[in-house]
Amino acid sequence: MARTNAREIYLTNEDRDQLAEVYGGVIEAIQKTALSEILKNKNYSGDPTTGSVEINRFVNSTVQDQGTARTAGAGNKLSNKGKVTVNIDTDKEIVEEFKKIDLRLHGAKGIAEKRKKNHIQRMSAYLDREFFNEAETSGTEVTVTGDTIVKKLESLILSVEKTVNDYVDGVDRDLLVLTVTPDVYSAVENYINETPNSLTGVTEEIFNKVRIYSNSRQTKDAICMLDEAIAQPVVTDEYDIEKIPLSNDLGLELFFSKGTKAITPDLIKFADILESNGTSEDNTEETNTENDGE
Repeated sequence: MARTNAREIYLTNEDRDQLAEVYGGVIEAIQKTALSEILKNKNYSGDPTTGSVEINRFVNSTVQDQGTARTAGAGNKLSNKGKVTVNIDTDKEIVEEFKKIDLRLHGAKGIAEKRKKNHIQRMSAYLDREFFNEAETSGTEVTVTGDTIVKKLESLILSVEKTVNDYVDGVDRDLLVLTVTPDVYSAVENYINETPNSLTGVTEEIFNKVRIYSNSRQTKDAICMLDEAIAQPVVTDEYDIEKIPLSNDLGLELFFSKGTKAITPDLIKFADILESNGTSEDNTEETNTENDGE
């Protein structure tokens, strides 16, 4: 009760409402700006606040002669041997101290607003780095072929597109995403088409029919993977202000927890493609004839 009472001294219900308003803006902005939030798997079962969620991955169906199930008296059992549990077991915080006089001068909302942009940037950067570190840890590095950057990226795409196993029988390109370092993106920028998404109306950047993103938070030159190949559930606590013990200072607090795990590691491939090529325009092709007119 002491902690709650201490907060009562400084925060009114209006203060809490204002903090919640700023917090809502922070979370909404992270969802829109963090690349990991755009690409991650959200199709899980369970409540993230309990500490874990589960994501199902069913094996391929089997095509059989008509009458097989009738003869056997049963159909094939649905196999979910690829079920993945994601533990939300990494706890993080952003806690910044300020003076009591700052609260009097600026108010709770004013202080939170001043730090809002930086908190969005830092939390987004952290989540992105964790996401792409998982891609590079759980995925597979491949050797790509080709004498240009464009051809090497195409080779990387093919390595995922042609995957056949118990779960997939090839992958359509509109289900894949390609993330590349800024150097690679710059080298192929003139080759990339901007194509409006017929469902959202948002203009997306497309490389050989695969969505492409410039990403400074990966260490490999290029990563190609199934969209939603990685899960990263995040649980956040609303902004709060608390008095720092044995001082007249206060702390603005944002606590969050997350888990990051590859759901389809077989559909995550990456490669370094600039070691021998450099990033000059001579290593790209002049036109993208395959994408013209799309």
